[in-house]
Amino acid sequence: MKPPSTTPSSQESPRAHDPHPPQPEAAASRCHAHPEPPAPSGVSRRHFIQGLGAASAAAGALTLAATRVQGASERVPAGAPFPRGVAVRVKPVLVYDAPSRQPQTSWRSYGGIHTLEAARAEARRIEQELATLQQQAEFPLHVHPVDVLDSQAKLRQLAVEDTDVCVLYAAGYCTEWPLKVPMIMFLRHRSGPFYLGLEIANWRFLRQSGDVPAMPGFDADDLVVDSQAELLWRLRALYGVRNAKGTKMLTIGGLAAYSSLAQENGPRVAKEMWGYEFVNVTDEAFAARLKAARESDEVLRHVEAQTVALLKLPNVTLETDRKFVFNSYLALHVCRELLKETGASNFGFAHCMGHGQIAMLDTPACFVLSLANDEGYTAYCHTDLSHTMPGVLLRWIASRPTFVCNSHHPHEGILLVAHCQAPRRMNGRDYEPATIMTHYESDYGAACKTEYRQDQVVTVIVPNLACSKWQGFRGRVIGSPSYPACRSQMEILVDGDWQRLQREMEGFHTQVVYGDYLREVGYALRKAGPQIAWQCFS
Repeated sequence: MKPPSTTPSSQESPRAHDPHPPQPEAAASRCHAHPEPPAPSGVSRRHFIQGLGAASAAAGALTLAATRVQGASERVPAGAPFPRGVAVRVKPVLVYDAPSRQPQTSWRSYGGIHTLEAARAEARRIEQELATLQQQAEFPLHVHPVDVLDSQAKLRQLAVEDTDVCVLYAAGYCTEWPLKVPMIMFLRHRSGPFYLGLEIANWRFLRQSGDVPAMPGFDADDLVVDSQAELLWRLRALYGVRNAKGTKMLTIGGLAAYSSLAQENGPRVAKEMWGYEFVNVTDEAFAARLKAARESDEVLRHVEAQTVALLKLPNVTLETDRKFVFNSYLALHVCRELLKETGASNFGFAHCMGHGQIAMLDTPACFVLSLANDEGYTAYCHTDLSHTMPGVLLRWIASRPTFVCNSHHPHEGILLVAHCQAPRRMNGRDYEPATIMTHYESDYGAACKTEYRQDQVVTVIVPNLACSKWQGFRGRVIGSPSYPACRSQMEILVDGDWQRLQREMEGFHTQVVYGDYLREVGYALRKAGPQIAWQCFS
């Protein structure tokens, strides 16, 4: 994978199906809303460790793994676009026919493009449409110049080493795909000029002149007619696949799944389907790094400044000992160092609820992980690959953090989910109100209770334990209650067949993200590999 460019991120375009786009006027209540003053001086290391410093600063976000994120800086300013990944590289290809007139016989097929002049005019139009699409996309697109071919036979000559997906504009005859990269076929009907592909793409291409699908790796979702919005969501899905593949995962304390099925199957599926790499950090090694951080006056000043800045925010309430927020930022500092050194963009604590790792951090990992997800990393409690794989894909597709949580029994159309680590920057820009309190099960340390936006549309993915199926549905947040359970809680009204979900639900941990991305997830899974099936209830 090529290193990303350093071109600044463009402003995120709110999606039509996201009912709550970012609001610029909310800046006063966002996290990191205050500039950083000089660090305090004359304060002892002991006082820093006890959380008694007096400086304020913006919470820092070190650059994520260079092979994954563009546009990340040392800070996440209020309302800033979410850190972006490596651009999906698109090669547009126009195929047309150039027939010669013949007497008293059918000498041309359907379509409005039969000359080189008409093809060049269409290529210019395609370039303009894709340039507009680049501006609309909230993720980076790199678009190659349009290749203009006067026969499908010339497809075999295309070089695609620097291409993630071809968009084939089927103005002429095209019934095969000889290249080993994904392809989306674009057809024109009312947008004109009329394409032959509208007539033959389903029959000749997908069904290979028969009655049943016969083109391996392709289905009707690979055909787009007229709509740039339909093309965009497919490219968004492929952007998610490009950045999810090759994920390097930092496993602090090793890999530890919630079930034997996930422990057995997770590493295999993660490697075979997504190309994951694992870097293990033992508890002893992490503890040594943490000890060194506690002995650095510079680190302690920075961590103290972050703690003060967070607790000054008007939409953050503290209901636990302040030192646990400080300890969480200190642990995050060590995690950032390790991520930078290893090139990883994902991490987790294997035994985050056990005495050993809580004692090592002097807080459960909950708030450490919440902060990390708000900065653009993917960081989940436990190192369970069954929920890591969908969380990573969703983060890249949606360009916003995901909430990994425990699922509960669906009833009356409602699914309750809950967990003690929860991002606050749920729409990728603004920070939801939150209370920092103890982790529920241990009643110790720092955990985040995020107040989720009422009526917010969400995508819910429930992966099974065997890592062989993901179940999903669209929902709407109807409550953010405070039952005696994990601190962050979301009541979701299921938009779909909730009774079937009740009967057939598998798995345990669930991933939730703001917005409707069901189409993208299903499409991405089909393109990423055959190991994981997709079942949608909406």
